[in-house]
Amino acid sequence: MTELFQARTVAEARKTVENHIRPGNNVRRVPLLDSLGKRLGKAVPAKDDVPGFDRSTMDGFAVKAKDTFGASESLPAYLDITGEIFMGKDARGELGTGQAFRIPTGGMLPPGADAVVMIEYTESLDEDTIGVTRPVGPGENVVLRGEDVPRGHTVLQAGHIIRPQDLGMLAAVGVSEVEALNAVRVGIISTGDEVVPVEVKPGPGQVRDINSYALYGQVSACGGEPVLYGVVRDDFSELRDTLAGAVSECDLVILSGGSSVGTRDVASKVIESLGRPGILFHGISIKPGKPTVGAVVENKPVFGLPGHPVSAMVVFELLVAPLVRYGEYRKNLLEFAVRAKLTRNMRSAAGREDYIRVKLVEGERGELSAEPILGKSGLIATMVKAHGLAMIPADKEGVEAGEYVAVKLF
Repeated sequence: MTELFQARTVAEARKTVENHIRPGNNVRRVPLLDSLGKRLGKAVPAKDDVPGFDRSTMDGFAVKAKDTFGASESLPAYLDITGEIFMGKDARGELGTGQAFRIPTGGMLPPGADAVVMIEYTESLDEDTIGVTRPVGPGENVVLRGEDVPRGHTVLQAGHIIRPQDLGMLAAVGVSEVEALNAVRVGIISTGDEVVPVEVKPGPGQVRDINSYALYGQVSACGGEPVLYGVVRDDFSELRDTLAGAVSECDLVILSGGSSVGTRDVASKVIESLGRPGILFHGISIKPGKPTVGAVVENKPVFGLPGHPVSAMVVFELLVAPLVRYGEYRKNLLEFAVRAKLTRNMRSAAGREDYIRVKLVEGERGELSAEPILGKSGLIATMVKAHGLAMIPADKEGVEAGEYVAVKLF
């Protein structure tokens, strides 16, 4: 069994877990409108050019750009109107030198035209002649065929999480169904003789089950499928039966509580008893959340999270959320995407990453400040008040007021 509290960094813990799992590849075909938030199991190539023809981006006149060179309000370029483009119709006829076609926004550019003059920069001499008062360059106010997406181009890679704009892209290239990976099924177990269901009034020394609900919400927010296994007493046989069932039914399992070195805590012993490689680390060099267990059983990650709600939620964000959201620990430069000025001095221990709950406040000039939400890791209200987590790196012994910190938003 791994020696307790040979603490790893977050990066080392992620790498250790990743080295012992093989990402699943269970895919199913999903209608396009049902694919939002799902991960693609297969890359999607464009079947056609988007757009499928040269088109105007403005109401105006399709022209040869060279016919407008030198045009001004005092000396317009005069062009003969010899045609008109209608929406949804093929362009009829070819544009000749010194000619112009009326064209609406989105209309198909006629052969021979290479630009569009906005109607605002023309003056009507009669029904058949216009004066252009401002020149255009080749390609101006025009989108060329395939300029958005050329045929055969990969529009979305495998593993990409589909967003609203991606639905529009997939529709544009004619995709009505996608091959999506099944949502990661996450088993959630709360442990502890002191934990009671939420509908029960706690007796002396008892607390309601906060973690099942908080973790359920975190899994759902990451696009996973949470499965609750309830509260399990600190009993080896009972916990082993529950955990074994969760491992067999889920892709990933998280236990909260029972990860410290107390004599009554049995979670780590149960995890170790289920099979190899078993526990990979016990302890990560962060605050809050040091007494975290990371394991792999039957190629499935199993995490023993601290019992304190704040600690459990912080560790979930750092170690569990990427696996639920992406199926892997991908490099994510936007994980701590917000930079804000800390409003007070915060101490830290060298060699340990600290994650501070912060509230973001916008100043008069739009600059963000991060106000620390102080409180112990057992106080769930501190998470409710916070907008995210500010990180103090392991190589610093604190941050002074006015220094910038990187913030991960909830």
